[in-house]
Amino acid sequence: MESLERDVVVIGAGATGLTAAVELQRAGFSVIVLEARDRVGGRLWTDHIDGQLYEIGGQWVSPDQTVLLETLDELGLETYARYRDGESVYIGADGVAKRFTGDIFPADAYTQAEMTRMVGVLDELVAETDPAAPWAHPRASEFDQISFATWLGQQSDDAEARENISLFIADAMLTKPAHTFSLLQALLMAASAGSFSHLVDADFILDRRVVGGLQQVPLRLAEQLDANDVRLGHPVRRIQWSAAALEADAVPGELVEVTTDELTVTARRVIVAVPPNLYNRIEYAPNLPRLRQQMQQHQSLGLVIKVHATYETPFWREDGLSATAFSPYQVVHEAYDNTNNGETQGTLVGFVSDEKADSVFSLPAAERRQRILESLAAYYGPKALDPVVYFESDWAAEEWTQGAYAASFDLGGLTRYGALQLVPVGPLRFGSSDLAAEGYQHVDGAIRVGRRLAAETIASLAGSELDAALDAVPEAASGPGSISESNSGARAE
Repeated sequence: MESLERDVVVIGAGATGLTAAVELQRAGFSVIVLEARDRVGGRLWTDHIDGQLYEIGGQWVSPDQTVLLETLDELGLETYARYRDGESVYIGADGVAKRFTGDIFPADAYTQAEMTRMVGVLDELVAETDPAAPWAHPRASEFDQISFATWLGQQSDDAEARENISLFIADAMLTKPAHTFSLLQALLMAASAGSFSHLVDADFILDRRVVGGLQQVPLRLAEQLDANDVRLGHPVRRIQWSAAALEADAVPGELVEVTTDELTVTARRVIVAVPPNLYNRIEYAPNLPRLRQQMQQHQSLGLVIKVHATYETPFWREDGLSATAFSPYQVVHEAYDNTNNGETQGTLVGFVSDEKADSVFSLPAAERRQRILESLAAYYGPKALDPVVYFESDWAAEEWTQGAYAASFDLGGLTRYGALQLVPVGPLRFGSSDLAAEGYQHVDGAIRVGRRLAAETIASLAGSELDAALDAVPEAASGPGSISESNSGARAE
């Protein structure tokens, strides 16, 4: 087995892990990135399916994602606007496809008024919610003990309005039924995007795409590291450190041993940059503290099928449609024009989430395909039934993801464990887009978390070096005015 030494081991070659690794390298620390998959990118994946380029994972960039925009600029990546000219389509409880413009669906007047009112109520609550500490909201405990579905039921007697408001959080973002997560979790989701109104505005939240695919972000970050320091196909099996390190993060000289099937790396710090649902795929010695183990049992990813359908032409444009479509009553709850930059073919992307995904996954593949295409045809007409390329992104079947799009807590979990997930465990730090404040579950959030983890690790290492220097100072020099007192404010943690 190969043995190496590094200052820091980063586990996971997604946007978070690679951002942290690049930042650490720039600061002068030696780093190695260990990735279980055979590719770089994590939940970002751009690939060719039957000759057609698809964004199998995350893909969109919105104006508020300033850190991602800054990173795209630094990496020399260009963006282009999502096609949105023409009318959108909404299918209500009556099953009739209706064209519309704007953000409020074309339901009856009372339903529209109720939707507008509830968006306003949610915007007010979101404005009071700090995405970095939603558990600090004065009503956090109350909001975390009521499901989003129950809260919506208390707000309006209009079922269609409730279903539509729920769609933007439950179906489109957390990809879980609204009765399984709390109002506070919903507020965090919206606060991370700036407001609930931003989630309702598809032209804002799904503004632009990256030419060539968003996976280029982690790919270009990886290029900034030595090829020998990004090891693919190396799932980490064990992390071992001493019990003393569990008591204080900056133990001078304390080393951690990280083991894969083919490699052992001895390091001073470890960053675990994978989704929380995968933390327990690693053996820890000593075990993680009991509350950390409990926390992992109260976080889970949702379920979604990302459907790609390519046609000889973007026929919907000829019909005056933008291809933006919504319905809480259809198998495909939302869909968009996803034609790649410069292509003459047309591509639709649609999403099937939570219990609807459960239902179609119970069908044979051919029947599931037909059911999904029939849902697309309900929006766009019979031409949608005959794509030249069809593909389903199923991240729940990915061994090193197991769901979408990010982990969220069950009822009461956010206030009970939320702050804990940001706390180091000895020499270990954990983080991914699942733990982001701004940009939660997006690449912007992944980069923000990667930068934070790198900064905290650098400060921790600097603090450890300072401790070692202080330990070397003779006792006689540790009185008033000595280096011990004058540097007391220099500790990182």
